[in-house]
Amino acid sequence: MSELALKEGEKVEEIGSGGGYFALRFAASVGPSGRVFCLDVNPNFLKFVDKSAKRAGLANVQTVLSAQMYDTVPKGSIDLVFLRGVYHHLEDRAEYFRKVSFLLSPKGRVAIIDYRPEAHNAFGHPPGHGTAPQTMIAEMQSAGYEVLAKHEFLETLAFIIFKMQK
Repeated sequence: MSELALKEGEKVEEIGSGGGYFALRFAASVGPSGRVFCLDVNPNFLKFVDKSAKRAGLANVQTVLSAQMYDTVPKGSIDLVFLRGVYHHLEDRAEYFRKVSFLLSPKGRVAIIDYRPEAHNAFGHPPGHGTAPQTMIAEMQSAGYEVLAKHEFLETLAFIIFKMQK
């Protein structure tokens, strides 16, 4: 969380929020003046996140079906797009992130955490459930992004933060 350097009032979009583990932490970090958009393809996950946010007293969490992302998330307003373990599931990733760029604020960034392809051997992840860091970088550069930070402290995960190229 500290590497993401979230500030009070910022807006976060989590793609593939699942059960909301990160979303609830993001909501606490950005405070009541911030907002967290939790996107997922599974409406049951979104219901679970809604209930968890209410129980935690977090009124700044909004759940959104992934298919409704561009209709719901305000364009030009997102300070951080976050994906953990989702990147390898996306099709035509360069095109996907070209479209996501319209949601980013001028200081917006995209943080991607995904399994390294070799991690499946040691930790039981199925083959194909990961992305090589150099693949992420090449695809994101093709979509108009550049590397802002690359973190190596997660043994089986690639963690790269991108921003729009100038």
